Amino acid sequence: MPKINAATVAEHRAHQREALIGAAIDILVNEGAAAVTPASVGARAGLARSSVYQYFDSSAALLATVTEEAFRRSNEALARAMATAKGPVERVEAFFRESLRLGAEGAHRPAAALMNAGLPPACQERLVELHLEQVEPFRAAVRELGVPEPALTADLIAGMLHTALAAVDGGAPLDTVTGRTLDLVRRCLGPHSGAAGPA
Repeated sequence: MPKINAATVAEHRAHQREALIGAAIDILVNEGAAAVTPASVGARAGLARSSVYQYFDSSAALLATVTEEAFRRSNEALARAMATAKGPVERVEAFFRESLRLGAEGAHRPAAALMNAGLPPACQERLVELHLEQVEPFRAAVRELGVPEPALTADLIAGMLHTALAAVDGGAPLDTVTGRTLDLVRRCLGPHSGAAGPA
């Protein structure tokens, strides 16, 4: 029987599952979706392929879980960052600031890899759903501000976030990119951004 390195069997299984998910994300980002298989993930996590099947019965199941995890972790961080904001402008700023911090850590790479992985239609649809869920708090804050054409405004501002993430990915200093991006966001929000705090 394998050695249990946790207080309970349930904790042991949770740790092993987390290790497998981490291994799958690492392989996805560095080698692509086709490389995410029970055998490769087990090898990366230091587990036999037969052990992997206790948690995931196929490559598709691994990718489906990675899809959910790629967004869950980021969403939790974004929710925490926005929870202390006092109004819609501060919530927009918190969303951007935390998104860029996560981007600097590489948190967006699994989702980006999945978007370009040629996944089955059901997985692709779920990716779109998860992305929409992730940006909804930001879009809701923009709607709350009462700006003209709120959906279009949110889309245009989100374009700045994508460009800023690319800049951070390319090696630009996080603090510089964050400060400049938030300054531009405040300008876009016009008179509604008057109460915004410093970057």
